[in-house]
Amino acid sequence: MNTIQNYAASALLAAVLLGLTGCDSMTRRDKNTAVGAAVGGVAGSVLTGGGTAGAIGGAVVGGVIGNQVGKP
Repeated sequence: MNTIQNYAASALLAAVLLGLTGCDSMTRRDKNTAVGAAVGGVAGSVLTGGGTAGAIGGAVVGGVIGNQVGKP
């Protein structure tokens, strides 16, 4: 691995670790919303052949569903 790839891998690892610490204070409902949005975004993108509108629409729908799953 060359130097640029080492720096890129280190930066990616640092970004992932810092991103995970932000989830520590999230409620269960917030986590469900985030997971729903992520899964919906991927599903929407796949179903529309990589379309941006499909990914955005899927993320919105997935976020709403994820938010409502944990609702009492």
